[in-house]
Amino acid sequence: MKLDSLKPSKGSIKNKKRIGRGHGSGLGKTSGRGHKGAGQRSGNKRRAWFEGGQMPLARRLPRRGFTNIFKEEIQIVNISDLNRIEKNSEIDPVVLQENGMIRSSLKPVKILGEGDIDKKLNVTASAFSASAKNKIEKAGGTATIL
Repeated sequence: MKLDSLKPSKGSIKNKKRIGRGHGSGLGKTSGRGHKGAGQRSGNKRRAWFEGGQMPLARRLPRRGFTNIFKEEIQIVNISDLNRIEKNSEIDPVVLQENGMIRSSLKPVKILGEGDIDKKLNVTASAFSASAKNKIEKAGGTATIL
C-alpha cells in the first residue's frame, strides 16, 4: 500500500450542495427558498420553535395542576442507613450531611423506620416516624426532635 493509492471509502464523501447555479442544478433561481415571504429575504432568522403561524405546541397543550409555594422539602433517612455511620453515637443533621445521607443540614430531616438498628445511637432530627422512634429506643438510644 502506498500513500498515493489511499482514497476514502465509497459513499463517505459527498459533493457540497451548490446553490444558485442555474435551473439545471435543481437549486437555481430561488435557491431552494421558495417564492416571496420572510423566508425568501436575506437576514431572516426563524426561531427554532416557530411553526409558521400555526398555533404553537406550548399553547395547544392544556395547563394542569399548580405549584404549592409553601411546600417544605423534607429529607428522608432510614434507620438502616444510620447503621453505616461508624464512629458517632451522636447523630444530627450535620453528621448525616458529612456521611452523604442528606444534601443540606439546614433543611428538615425525617427519620423513617425501614430496616433494623443494632447500635445505641442518640439521634437528633426534625421528625421521626413512630416505628423509627421505637427501634431507636429498643436499641437503647434516644430520639430527640429539633
